[in-house]
Amino acid sequence: MEDPTPAAHAVPEPAPPGDRAAHDPVAVALGNASLLGVGYLMLGRRGFAVAAGAITVALLAVLLAVARPWCEFAVLIWWAAVIAHGWFLAGGRRRRVTLRRQRLVALGVTVPVLLVVGLLRYDAAGIGRSMAEARERGDCAGVLSAKDKAWFGTRLAAAPLTARGDAIVDACHRLRTARTRLTSGLTGDTRALETGFDTLASVLAKPGNEKTVGRVLDGFLDGLPVKSPCRTVTVTDWLRHREPTHDALDRSADAVRRTAPAALVGCGDDLTAAHDWKKARTRYRQLLDQYPHDDLTARARKGVRRATLTIELAHVRSLLEGPTDTQPSYCSRPAKYSGAAPYGRGTNRALFYGNDTYTRKLPSGWRTTDAKKAVLVVCADEEKEGTPVRTCPYESKISPYFPRDVTFHKIEIPVKVYELRTGKPVAHRTVEINGASCPQKLRYTTYGPTDLGPPSDQYVKASTADVRSAFEALINR
Repeated sequence: MEDPTPAAHAVPEPAPPGDRAAHDPVAVALGNASLLGVGYLMLGRRGFAVAAGAITVALLAVLLAVARPWCEFAVLIWWAAVIAHGWFLAGGRRRRVTLRRQRLVALGVTVPVLLVVGLLRYDAAGIGRSMAEARERGDCAGVLSAKDKAWFGTRLAAAPLTARGDAIVDACHRLRTARTRLTSGLTGDTRALETGFDTLASVLAKPGNEKTVGRVLDGFLDGLPVKSPCRTVTVTDWLRHREPTHDALDRSADAVRRTAPAALVGCGDDLTAAHDWKKARTRYRQLLDQYPHDDLTARARKGVRRATLTIELAHVRSLLEGPTDTQPSYCSRPAKYSGAAPYGRGTNRALFYGNDTYTRKLPSGWRTTDAKKAVLVVCADEEKEGTPVRTCPYESKISPYFPRDVTFHKIEIPVKVYELRTGKPVAHRTVEINGASCPQKLRYTTYGPTDLGPPSDQYVKASTADVRSAFEALINR
């Protein structure tokens, strides 16, 4: 017997009357997955669509502005929320309505959106990878070239990734500034050097920038030495006094050791040629102090010697300025000239000052006017009456019967003698010049109409030989 109950068949539930039953929950959810509010529009919920669009725009604005992973996570949560909300508004599981047309429309909108987003993220990942690889090579030009491929779409689809690329680009821009400052520093601008190294240090503090910083540093160090040795010294001095940071920047110390010795000697030579002897000596001495075992030390010692002698000679000459019949500053403030010959056996040529009435009678082989050729400096005071030699009576015209006794004295001259080589006194004595006394006629000067006779004390009359004999012990040893 046949069962009168008809067999059950699985058929879609007929759509009940009303708008709510006329929508496919899957289609609505797919429409909302586009984040364009398409699902809400299918439901006729325009207010929801506008509100959802506004929230989406706000979230994307925050994503672009902040560009942190949590911003993407917030957008992802919002995306899941509008999908779920559309699903439930359309009836969810309670409404098993399948409307192909709505699903096709939803897919036609959502799939291209998701595909574009996926492609943009893929493109952004490629750009980020290219930038990272260029940075690893130390190639900032490659970083900037890769960055030029990014645009608003890649930034919107992968903001955090793009932000990391922006950080790499920013580091390269700062390194470009550092390179410019360091190039200026090679001219001797120490403020530019300080700024350049500070910038390198700040970029190096961020992980991943070692190669790009190293490339800029190498370019700067390869520029040493510069054409001017003195400018090179300015740079190497600054680098030498730079506080170690225990990172790649400390490689600058190697460049200092490589270039400073030759630069110091070269600078000393240039300053010598310009007759700036004090600065030249400073640079030569700096080499000897800082690099005592360098091959250039012999040349530096010669430079120090030459500069020192020139400085000493110039100082001595300044102390000796003035006429020879007066005592110059040297006689009270003697100074040494190390290039002078030592005071020793033989004839020691001297510079004579103070009393040239007698010293000018000395042989030319004993005297000199050039400090560079002198051994001694002789400072002579005014003559005085020395040892009495003889007393003789003289008659005057006014009193021929009453002769006047006149005592003749040696000529006494106090002298101070300095060895020019050391600036130290070698003699401080009185020189007595002998001579003829008691001439037959004695000439003297009278004042007024009264002749009182000759003075009772007179100097002997010294000959050239007498003057020479008095000074010979000082000059010849």
